Amino acid sequence: MSRPPRSHRPSRSEAQIEGVPVRSLPKVSLHDHLDGGVRAATVFELANEAGIELPTSDARSLCEWFADQADSGSLVDYIKTFDLTIAVMQTAENLTRIAREFVEDLANDGVIYAEVRWAPEQHQAQGLTLDEAVQAVQDGLEEGEDAADENGHAIHVAQILSAMRQADRSLEIAELALRFRDDGVVAFDLAGPEDGFPASRHQPALDLLAREFFPVTLHAGEAAGLDSIRGALLDGRALRLGHGVRIAEDLEVIETEGDEVRVRFGDLARWVRDREIALELSPSSNLGTGAIEAWGDSLEDHPFDLLYQLGFCVTVNTDNRLMSRTTITRELSLLAEAFDYDLEDVEQFQLNAAAATFLPIEQREELIDLITEGFDR
Repeated sequence: MSRPPRSHRPSRSEAQIEGVPVRSLPKVSLHDHLDGGVRAATVFELANEAGIELPTSDARSLCEWFADQADSGSLVDYIKTFDLTIAVMQTAENLTRIAREFVEDLANDGVIYAEVRWAPEQHQAQGLTLDEAVQAVQDGLEEGEDAADENGHAIHVAQILSAMRQADRSLEIAELALRFRDDGVVAFDLAGPEDGFPASRHQPALDLLAREFFPVTLHAGEAAGLDSIRGALLDGRALRLGHGVRIAEDLEVIETEGDEVRVRFGDLARWVRDREIALELSPSSNLGTGAIEAWGDSLEDHPFDLLYQLGFCVTVNTDNRLMSRTTITRELSLLAEAFDYDLEDVEQFQLNAAAATFLPIEQREELIDLITEGFDR
């Protein structure tokens, strides 16, 4: 399969596929962290107001600092960059502002539906209750939706509440998610250090959510391998896999001839594919955290295309827009450049994401129609 030269990486403003600006296409975002999508300028402003020490003297340099620190090849080191963003997200006012700007930035990138995940337990340093924190974010999301609508762009953003794997508050967060299930929260997640902190440590929370028929998507198959994915599916009853890229470890390439690849499936990989369990893949982030080091260190080495060609339900996400200096438009453009994808491929990624959202089926069908109409235009 021929590929364009790697010397030029498309910017958001110029990125086109088959002559169509990628930014103009309707998109769905499933894996996007609130504390990883704060504007660098907002972090700089709020940190200065709060007297928080910063590693740089201006917002532009701060943006560069986040990207450099995150491009470490280690998920643990990558996560450390969040200490600064979380530090400025400890008041209801700041949470509302950041959530509003989060939606505005998504709308500017052509996203029409998104699910934003964040961990309320990390935002209580200045006295916010869990419920107050969730409500503050919900207020900001709704303000952002209203602002986008006034500018002619319809967008809806729902919350996914994450509990931290290394902590012991998952049952509390699960109960919180259930309290807000009719007020903006659509799913539960486990985030934080994956390796050494299996889903089974949080069985009471996961069992409660299962009894209440509340959707779950768990980080798995990023910093840890197949056992993490098994745990997400068996212990967590996860309907999607946060990243899930290391499911490719359960695929054995038997023969390669030209563009044809013969693969032997392991039972886990076959289950994930045949059940159409969505993979929330985030290519740039996967490079930065070392999640794909078994296959290489460039985007062309990412098993995204192998998984796509084998029929897995792949979706394209940003994970953390600030740390990876990216957008959905940029991720799609980079993938198209690396694997020679066309508009039909890009549309399929959006349809996969729309079908995997935690919306009621009627709304998923409406979303699918919007995507189809947008690509037809």
